[in-house]
Amino acid sequence: MTVPLPRREFLRTSSAALLGAAWVASRGLAGTPADPFGGFTVGVQSYTFRKFNLEQCLKQTQALGLKTTEFYPGHVPADSSPEKLAGIKKLLAEYDIAPIAFGVMPFTKNHDANKKTFEFAANLGAKYLSADPSLDSLDSLDKLVAEYKIAVAIHPHGPTGKGKELHRWSSAEMILKTVKDHDPRIGTCLDTGHLIRTAQVAEPLDSAQQVRVMGARNFGLHLKDHDNKRKTDVPYGDPAGVLDVAAVLKALKEVKFGGYISIEYEANEANPSPDVKKCVEYFQATVKKLA
Repeated sequence: MTVPLPRREFLRTSSAALLGAAWVASRGLAGTPADPFGGFTVGVQSYTFRKFNLEQCLKQTQALGLKTTEFYPGHVPADSSPEKLAGIKKLLAEYDIAPIAFGVMPFTKNHDANKKTFEFAANLGAKYLSADPSLDSLDSLDKLVAEYKIAVAIHPHGPTGKGKELHRWSSAEMILKTVKDHDPRIGTCLDTGHLIRTAQVAEPLDSAQQVRVMGARNFGLHLKDHDNKRKTDVPYGDPAGVLDVAAVLKALKEVKFGGYISIEYEANEANPSPDVKKCVEYFQATVKKLA
């Protein structure tokens, strides 16, 4: 037998149920937070906002709905004093931005200098150091990734020497061949824009396949599209671009990627936010289709 609830109790219970349903809807299925990035950790490489100071960079990052950043030294100097770093971290907390990575940093065989960079990254709270290390630095880096539990993500570059030569870290194959016998915490932060640029002087590289080559050693990704004819970055989905964002994300899922994705945009440096917003929206639409 169903016992009717008093009117006040009925209204209170009904209101609670409606609020509960709304809360569940806002949190996504199975009570987990709704995630517009499909399970990926997506932020921005602060070099995108290189013409702005740190707080202006954080404001624009926050407005884009991003909560993680890979900071470049122009915004967060690696030689910051403890007092300055404390102020930087306070500002990051105010804008609710996590410094997930730092770079791109050079490393050499100078172990003491390398150690200072790791110490700084640890104090900042970064989990990854995107890097352009010299070949003779890897023994030093083996020791430091083990000591600090911070991964080194080697960043490939496209053509150098006035665009006629390949950088020493130009492909996943080249990186993997060099690091395969070193600590597994030394891997890559592939840059799809530079992989695309390689076609200017060599055979084109497939960004999704490059991800598969690195496998478990993918720690970061600079996700950008590039127009080789005009030699400029373009938003994801632009007709002049060539990046297959969906294919790259599928490859990341295949290798069980657990690192960070930095949206990096080097064009329109005076006002990059509108184009970066297009990238964010395109990314979100893409992961929704892949779900």
